Amino acid sequence: MSDIIRRDPRAEWIARNRLHPLHAAMQPAQHSWMGPNGVIRKNLHGIGFIGPNGIKRIDRSGAQQGGAVKRSATVEVQLPLHQVPAPAFYISVVPDMVGGRLSSHDRDLLGLAHQLAGNDGAVLAVVFGEHKENAFATAGVDRLLVLEGEQFSGYAPEQRVQGLRAVDNQFNPRHWLLPDSRSGGGELGRRFAAALGERPATRVWQVKDQECIGRAGAGLQDLARPVARLILAAAECAEPVSETRHEALPVELSTSVARSLSRIEDLGAVAVDPAAIPMAEAEFIFSGGNGVKDWALFHETAAALGATEGASRVAVDDGFMARDRQVGASGTWVTARVYVAVGISGAIQHLQGIGACDKVVAINLDPGCDMIKRADLSVIGESAEILQALIEAVAAYRNEAKRDAA
Repeated sequence: MSDIIRRDPRAEWIARNRLHPLHAAMQPAQHSWMGPNGVIRKNLHGIGFIGPNGIKRIDRSGAQQGGAVKRSATVEVQLPLHQVPAPAFYISVVPDMVGGRLSSHDRDLLGLAHQLAGNDGAVLAVVFGEHKENAFATAGVDRLLVLEGEQFSGYAPEQRVQGLRAVDNQFNPRHWLLPDSRSGGGELGRRFAAALGERPATRVWQVKDQECIGRAGAGLQDLARPVARLILAAAECAEPVSETRHEALPVELSTSVARSLSRIEDLGAVAVDPAAIPMAEAEFIFSGGNGVKDWALFHETAAALGATEGASRVAVDDGFMARDRQVGASGTWVTARVYVAVGISGAIQHLQGIGACDKVVAINLDPGCDMIKRADLSVIGESAEILQALIEAVAAYRNEAKRDAA
């Protein structure tokens, strides 16, 4: 064979294209890298290879000659514990906690709070009502304050402002951080700023060199100002905490929160037809593609789940769904908290359109398709059988809930 090194232009293009599904596979394996805190991290498990007898060998020449891995062991990585016994100050964070859990936006906010706190300050998370989250420690919470009570349930912004004012009086945080979102953080932050007489920094996407940089001019311009005490941050304002675990010690208010005479009456949630929700605003999307053979069953499953229907370009072109239901770069970019892809292989344009979704569930026959690689949860099998089982599971769950209520 010739010793001339042959180039692969397509592989080089994939390695440069960050949006390509095979981009990560074309990157060289990293054995060391610099973490966000400036500490060099090393992957000791990435050096060497597993021999045929299951013993790890290290190839000093640098050429991995061991072949495929025969046996692997699951190792639980214990992150270093970050402790602040006597905080010099607090950085208070009020996450949205949609569904009782931290969202990706909330985790970005905690990452920004961790940057502002440094080594001397502590991140104080203020949560209203009951929650289902059990990962506050790995998300970067040093102190956890849960304000419980029926006065905080539902839509009660005035009462929540009273609770935040009580927290402000007791802990006197150096900064307050709230998500500038439609899930409640944007409105609560502005109400709280008016109560404190503070001028908040809104739509902040970066805090650097003692300046807040936020979006202005319909998102076309950046507005820089000194770091404000109250910051309403946008999504991806900072990297979430990933290299340390925190104590998440519970704290309490020394005084009870006074009840305010609310001028707002919460009449409860209003039933909305999922089909009437715009794709860009839907939080739960049930999307079908070329692999769906029984569209009547697909519509029945979406109705049982209460999800907004979406579709791939192939399904729209074939006339199974309307054009305004198309998801992808050539359709609608979606930001759903849960995105279920049924029979969608995962073209690059479709993967671009769902890039901002929190959780992706894929139902497909092909375990090697790009959508399966992108998904957080994959179900391999015939879509009709899986959808029918899903309908039955939902019906059984609702019947059990009715019996418990009775």
